[in-house]
Amino acid sequence: MSLTRTAEPATPPPGPPPAVPATPGPRRRSPRSWARGGGPACLVFLLPLFLVFGVFSWWPIVRAVVMSFQRTNLVSAPTFVGLDNFAYVLSDPLLGTAVTNTLYFAVLSLVFGYPIPLLAAVLMSEVRRARGLFSVLAYLPVVVPPVVSVLLWQFFYDGGSTGVFNTVLGWFGFGPVGWLQDPVMAMPSLVLVATWSAAGGTVIIYLAALTSVNPDLYDAAEMDGASIWRKVWHVTLPQLRGILLITFILQIIGTAQVFLEPFLLTGGGPANSTTTVLLLIYDYAFATSLGGDYGAATALSLMLAVFLAVLSAVYFRLTRSWSSS
Repeated sequence: MSLTRTAEPATPPPGPPPAVPATPGPRRRSPRSWARGGGPACLVFLLPLFLVFGVFSWWPIVRAVVMSFQRTNLVSAPTFVGLDNFAYVLSDPLLGTAVTNTLYFAVLSLVFGYPIPLLAAVLMSEVRRARGLFSVLAYLPVVVPPVVSVLLWQFFYDGGSTGVFNTVLGWFGFGPVGWLQDPVMAMPSLVLVATWSAAGGTVIIYLAALTSVNPDLYDAAEMDGASIWRKVWHVTLPQLRGILLITFILQIIGTAQVFLEPFLLTGGGPANSTTTVLLLIYDYAFATSLGGDYGAATALSLMLAVFLAVLSAVYFRLTRSWSSS
């Protein structure tokens, strides 16, 4: 019997690996190919958008920048004053009070107004029945006209013994409180109004984000015996980290521009305890009917816009790794 020996495959000679053909990069489109690909039609459809944004968004911004270097009341001819408006605003002793009050309002709003919508959304997501009804009730304060809500809260905050809140305090033997007349209680009272009127929109955002969380994660947590609070801490919050970071900076920007509540409820009082930066801008521009200092108002507006832009850029830079991980 003869044995046949199978030939082993030849070992390729050593040498450099074969060159991989380079993937061709994207070709630059010539004007002719851009025109044939429907570029002019896209510009025609985008023209109304550019026109609307240019007239109602970009042009007012440019006009405000120009006015910040002018002294004008929008009646007489403006005069160029350079940086005098910025110097006037920075030397105003009321600016420090307005900045301090705005920071105080922002801190109180973040402490009380930031976790409340998240807690409400988590509790509503656990409800098996009538979830739509609770969503409507949560969003209802957002659609209430501001004038109606102001009249409602003025009735609640009535400083006399017949006020709603003071009536409840009277049941427990406490005297009436001047909610909007007391410099100590005025700002927390405004924070309560702002939280009530704006929390509904954030609740809807959180409810929409909770629908994207994988239910298997909750099932696994329940199999491990996790309580609802452990599921929130270890499942819900990590899955909503990106949304939480966005809503946090949006709330900071919103509270830095608070105007409606102090303007309608307290007018900046008592004793300037609720005067905010935007209310100060309003006072610069409309202190008198035709003699408002619009140059100083736009200068302070520009300073606030630059501060918020820098704060947002730094915030997104610091939280970029947290939101993507």
